[in-house]
Amino acid sequence: MALVFSTSWNAFRHNSAKSLLFEIEELGFLDLELSFNFTAAMADEIKALKDAGGFKVRSVHNYFPIPEDFKREDALPDCYSISSVDDQERKLAVKFTKRSIDAASSLGAKALVLHCGRVEMQDQTRRLIDLYKRDFLGTEVFLGLKEDFIRERALLATPFLESAMRSLDELNHYAQRRSILLGVENRFYYREIPNFEEIEIILSKFKGSNIFYWHDTGHAQLMENLGFYKHKNYLDSYKDSMIGMHLHNIIACFDHQAPIKGELDFSEFKPYLNKDTLKVIEAHYPATVSEIKQSKELLEKLFDDRL
Repeated sequence: MALVFSTSWNAFRHNSAKSLLFEIEELGFLDLELSFNFTAAMADEIKALKDAGGFKVRSVHNYFPIPEDFKREDALPDCYSISSVDDQERKLAVKFTKRSIDAASSLGAKALVLHCGRVEMQDQTRRLIDLYKRDFLGTEVFLGLKEDFIRERALLATPFLESAMRSLDELNHYAQRRSILLGVENRFYYREIPNFEEIEIILSKFKGSNIFYWHDTGHAQLMENLGFYKHKNYLDSYKDSMIGMHLHNIIACFDHQAPIKGELDFSEFKPYLNKDTLKVIEAHYPATVSEIKQSKELLEKLFDDRL
């Protein structure tokens, strides 16, 4: 399967799906992942353009389209959290995720990428990143903050994980009827669900279902850089359940760089990929046109027999 390109690179720069797709086509991509920042009107336009031919939608990122209650800049993938202990919010999260599943099915996609909510607590990930940037990694201040963060999350996580599992159960049955696979993504913020151990809980609970693992290279490397988990442990532990990978690079703690730019060696991911794995470049602006084209060339060379 060809490299896939995420519209997260340019979606916010366009109000027209046609102009957005034209810009991506100029980069040499015809296989797409539709990101989480499309209005309903843009989503309808995508469907019309898809029916006319010229590109393929391989995956969709929840929520697509954005829930009507949110502006584009506020409609993040867990603006409604499927792990919420407020049942009204949780039901809205499930409702709009089902709509995303419908959209993915109508567009001929294979998978929907899911964020699974969060533990409601003060997040310390950005404070740890700030300390990392100031060369405090490994100091008592850094380690103390991190250990307190881990301890507090562990104390609070259970009801939120249970709520996420309840939502996933309902979404799994719905996705099965629509022939859409659900990719549970590893996360950037440590308070988010799932952390490393929770991925195993989810995959074990839903083994043999439509719920799989979705690996994000930048998020996993951030967890390693901050000292939470080793990047390779994600891949070694969950490779057999992995349906897709977001490919982007990281510089220190700044992820979503073009793959050509940063500290990751993408050849190390090749053993974990097969021809059916969705391989999605998820670079964000301000990655340049030149960097994207160079990244495409690099990954096509590295993954030649996996495409």
